[in-house]
Amino acid sequence: MFSKYLIIGFHINLIISLALPAQVPGFYMKDPVKKLEIPFLESNNLIILPVSINGGPPINFLLDTGVKTNILFSKTIGDQLNMKYTRKLDLVGADGSTILTANVSPTNHMDLGKIQGNSQTILVLDNDFFELEMVIGVPVFGVIGYEFFKYNPVKIDYDKSIITFYETGALKWRPFGYKKVPMKIENNKPYISGKVKQISREELDAKLLIDLGANHGLLLNMETSEKIKIPTKHIESDLGRSLGGDLYGYVGRVKSLKFGGLNFSNIITSFPEETEFSYVILESGRNGSLGSELLGRTKLILDYQRERFLFKKGDTFSNPFEFDMSGITPKMLPTEERRFIVGSIRKNSPAELAGIKRDDEIMEINRIPIDFWELSDVVKLFRSEEDRKVNMKLKRFKSDNPEDFEIFDTQFLLKRQI
Repeated sequence: MFSKYLIIGFHINLIISLALPAQVPGFYMKDPVKKLEIPFLESNNLIILPVSINGGPPINFLLDTGVKTNILFSKTIGDQLNMKYTRKLDLVGADGSTILTANVSPTNHMDLGKIQGNSQTILVLDNDFFELEMVIGVPVFGVIGYEFFKYNPVKIDYDKSIITFYETGALKWRPFGYKKVPMKIENNKPYISGKVKQISREELDAKLLIDLGANHGLLLNMETSEKIKIPTKHIESDLGRSLGGDLYGYVGRVKSLKFGGLNFSNIITSFPEETEFSYVILESGRNGSLGSELLGRTKLILDYQRERFLFKKGDTFSNPFEFDMSGITPKMLPTEERRFIVGSIRKNSPAELAGIKRDDEIMEINRIPIDFWELSDVVKLFRSEEDRKVNMKLKRFKSDNPEDFEIFDTQFLLKRQI
């Protein structure tokens, strides 16, 4: 499954610059109203919207401020929708080394019900990429980026799973109860400034990307400042699966993060390893990013036109930040029947010490068959409460023969490691 620190922000950098058509693409309301609401599907605070491309059937897209251009993960689907391609681009994957190939498809129509995207450029991956379903638990076929936000203020209420989409000039004043901080749009991405106090008490004035499509809380890039230190209490971790590779690094905590009067305490923080393409992050001037695990604790408004970020506390603001206490990263197999496996297991974790191995199939958790579990609920259980007992029934395959397996039961106590 999907650890809440799995980075799925799709930090992809264009090697060849993308020239948009000579029209004015954007997302617009179909009816002449000042604002409208659209519900979204939420999975671990990630925002998923059904989108129809060029009149085709609706498919799920992730809403992501961390990417500049819309992306479709499947050329198979693109071909079925008769999308037209003008040229190819090389993209650098999230691991900083994997090269992905995408086809540029200009002037597409994207329909979200009450909202439509006109003249939308979409990058269509050459090789189908459907692994996000395994770690999110919901089929996701692409991402919507900068175009959704560039003309219209967008309010996100994570507690109600509602997006309010405003007409360009309709949100002139600060809504009641919201605070405001300046937001800079650079290279089509939003940034704010915050003050990070580390466990060592060293403080960092940080430039942070607002990254709705990444489900970490706080991420700090160590190569951007000598002040960024890995805390003494940390674990080495696979930080997750993204387009173009896995990310590796460390997970620890920072003492606090402050911006605009909000103070987040004891935050689980990812520290990815430096890669050969870290210079791209250095050139952006950013020190890290805010992901959905932190942003999902607020009600927020992104107003790109006026370069302002508005926010107030959400219902879950005071909940403690917790990391997985089991050692298991569960994944959902892309099959018709619901099947979860142990995608990876942390060394010396409670689950490993209980005899659980990678690729074991999860049959039951606490005597409840896996058919009754959502992937996000499994993740919440594994980070819920120290010393909580977890009983599991698992299937272990002994060979490539699907009939050659054993069923076994085990149990362990959740233990906080950071």
